[in-house]
Amino acid sequence: MRFDQRARAVTALGLAQTLAWASSYYLPAMLAAPMARDLGVSVPTVFAAFSVALVVSALLGPYAGRAIDRWGGRPVLMGTNLVFALGLAGLGTAQSPVWMFAAWVVLGIGMGSGLYEAAFAALVRLYGHHSRGAITGVTLFAGFASTVGWPLSTFLEAHVGWRGACLVWAGLHLVLGLPLNASLPKASAIAAPAADTPVGEGTPANATPARAAYLLSLVFAVTWFISTAMAAHLPRLLMAGGATLAVAVLVGSLVGPAQVAARLLEFGFLRRLHPLFSARLATLMHPLGVLLLAVFGAPAAALFGVLHGAGNGILTIAKGTLPLAIFGPEGYGHRQGVLMVPARIAQAFAPWLFGLCLDRWGVGALCLSAALGIVAFAALLALPRLNEQRGLAPITTPSRSA
Repeated sequence: MRFDQRARAVTALGLAQTLAWASSYYLPAMLAAPMARDLGVSVPTVFAAFSVALVVSALLGPYAGRAIDRWGGRPVLMGTNLVFALGLAGLGTAQSPVWMFAAWVVLGIGMGSGLYEAAFAALVRLYGHHSRGAITGVTLFAGFASTVGWPLSTFLEAHVGWRGACLVWAGLHLVLGLPLNASLPKASAIAAPAADTPVGEGTPANATPARAAYLLSLVFAVTWFISTAMAAHLPRLLMAGGATLAVAVLVGSLVGPAQVAARLLEFGFLRRLHPLFSARLATLMHPLGVLLLAVFGAPAAALFGVLHGAGNGILTIAKGTLPLAIFGPEGYGHRQGVLMVPARIAQAFAPWLFGLCLDRWGVGALCLSAALGIVAFAALLALPRLNEQRGLAPITTPSRSA
């Protein structure tokens, strides 16, 4: 019965996260161009508004995490459905660039309190050290957000326009997302953590050096920069390296399945190992793909896409499991929110900064992303190797966890 309850919670949260990601993070890719034409602005202006939303989400994250630590994820995530609906409705009725920016600010509030960090915090609040499998399960569902979101946004834009598409997404948050998050188990209220508790401190029983917090922030910022840069520029990047448009599109289509396949591997074999191991392995996959692309050229493009996608899929899970394994569940939401502030800001500027590098160096811009991947690997190597009893229960073999 307890397993069934957890499976229902993971399914509900996974579906709600799929909706949240599809209607926010993946929205501009399909709707930015018609939105820009209708409002009389350039496409980069629309993406600038999206970047503002990402910065807002970064600043809000620690406060949302603290609220989840205190009251649990259910009320916070239900509130974000209302915020998402309001922001999408505002976007769909925008009559000026200022109105559009204001709507994206509201969506940024929803993103800061309703995407993966909040979902992970909600699971840790419910299941504590035993959350690794649940975190992986949620990412398996939400890994299809672009697969669902991009075609649906395109279909809606073709039939009811971009404004109608935004309003449909808003309605889905009310009729689908809200009931899904409302079905999550309730968490008992606890006292809020002290406001002056340093990010790197847990309870006296599991206190760890503050340097671990800074190293994790660096890892998350670097890997989110790489992920967002590739999401924005991968086809253009591969074409600069000699691939045809058809090959570039094919490679892009391989990234999503590779992410899901890697998460299934994490859910199966890798869950028996400490999350530091899988995270270190994942940070090397993008540099390895770059090396193969440099040696073999365009024929290795597909392998590069698979390696990049697989590494990104595992690192998404690591963003939830590593803080839990290192710091424990106490104050997890607030700590996770603080750790992810640099990552969100790096994410906001990644398309622009990497685009400049691509314009200047062409496919040589991959040297930057590969170097950043190695920096993340080095930072993970510098983290202390923790006793497995301090990590998640499912990471050890059965004989060692008895």
